[in-house]
Amino acid sequence: MIQLDLTGITLPLKKEESKVTVYDPFRKKWIALTPEEQVRQYLARYMTDVLQYPAGMIAVEKKIAVGSRSKRFDLVVYDRRHVPWMLVECKAPEVAISEKTLHQLLNYHRAMPCRHWLLSNGHQHFCADASDRSQITWLVQLPPYDL
Repeated sequence: MIQLDLTGITLPLKKEESKVTVYDPFRKKWIALTPEEQVRQYLARYMTDVLQYPAGMIAVEKKIAVGSRSKRFDLVVYDRRHVPWMLVECKAPEVAISEKTLHQLLNYHRAMPCRHWLLSNGHQHFCADASDRSQITWLVQLPPYDL
């Protein structure tokens, strides 16, 4: 498991009627602040603000075809050639990271192969180097963006 300090990250929030929204700079719009969205926003901002991943190389909630079904990934970080480099699956904080979560990510990975995987619920974070599918390596920190 990786330790990430997300405490210094602030999210721009506003209340609209009875619900709280967060501004997503990647989608350039206000989004309902669900528990999963909060995890997604904290991770994306950690990647750009702390790790200096280029914001223009991060995609949020885009459709992909998984078999015959249409699904949406949480985050994908692209390398400088615009090839998917890291696939991120976010869960609400109360959802434990489990084999079921990993299987969901692996289904997305079949449709969009990436070198790295990241699973997170905001408290637990697991990142793997999947460049060699026969020998997945679980990492102790998120990889630097030096592509």
